[in-house]
Amino acid sequence: MRLRKGAVAILVAAAGTNLAAAAPAAGQPRETHPKVLDKAVSAGVSIVKQFPAASGLTGWVLGQGGRYTIVYTTADGRTLLAGALIDERGENLGARYEEQFVPKPDYMAAFQRLEKSAYVSEGSVKAPKSILYVFVDPNCPYCHYTWRAMQAYEAAGLQVRWIPVATLGPTSLPKAIEVLGAQDKLAAFRNMEANHGKPWKASPQSDEASHAPVVAAIRQNTDLMGSFGIAGTPGIVWQDKQGKIQVKSGMPRLSELPGMTGLPEQKITDPELAKFK
Repeated sequence: MRLRKGAVAILVAAAGTNLAAAAPAAGQPRETHPKVLDKAVSAGVSIVKQFPAASGLTGWVLGQGGRYTIVYTTADGRTLLAGALIDERGENLGARYEEQFVPKPDYMAAFQRLEKSAYVSEGSVKAPKSILYVFVDPNCPYCHYTWRAMQAYEAAGLQVRWIPVATLGPTSLPKAIEVLGAQDKLAAFRNMEANHGKPWKASPQSDEASHAPVVAAIRQNTDLMGSFGIAGTPGIVWQDKQGKIQVKSGMPRLSELPGMTGLPEQKITDPELAKFK
């Protein structure tokens, strides 16, 4: 799990408060962390992990609301450091510590919800060799490129379950309604992709008032996307051969597709996709 940029705000906000350090109750021992972390702890930040870091520093994984950040304290415990930690060889030690010590998200519960979400199946429907779930907004150009890139892999045995969301402007929701509210959802989805970027006019099939259950499903899809830590589209989710849930945000490089799909590399000749090699 990558640390979110806003995660450092967990500590910064706490450190900037006027809260006094939490005093231990009578007869109870003080928690074993340096005083410099007291304000963060008293503001509700939890200390998830302590570990020895480079140059005599001590690393601390701090967490709040499902977000994590790593900070460091000096040997005397009186100074706190936050930010990148680079050694003399140029190695990003913070990234290594993140991989070692930051809790990995458990996406299994969200994945089970994903399997029951409102989506459109495309590609190999019977006995697919692999399955990808892709969150897409009708107005997202990179979602469209992802759709084009997946065509060759769908022909080779991939099934893609396209999950419409509405995050990119006022026409995203009615366009998504046209797809999920259609009798032939696959045909509607392909028509949407074939006409991507072209002028669009609302129709009765895109009316929110008469498609309340579809609107609710699209909003649930959007909430579900957030459960995987995906902030924008496209967002790709799959279960690898070891059973681990993998998440990819953004348009993947073409070189990533074999690993994501578990299929041999497919020849992609679409000139519009050359920039994603």
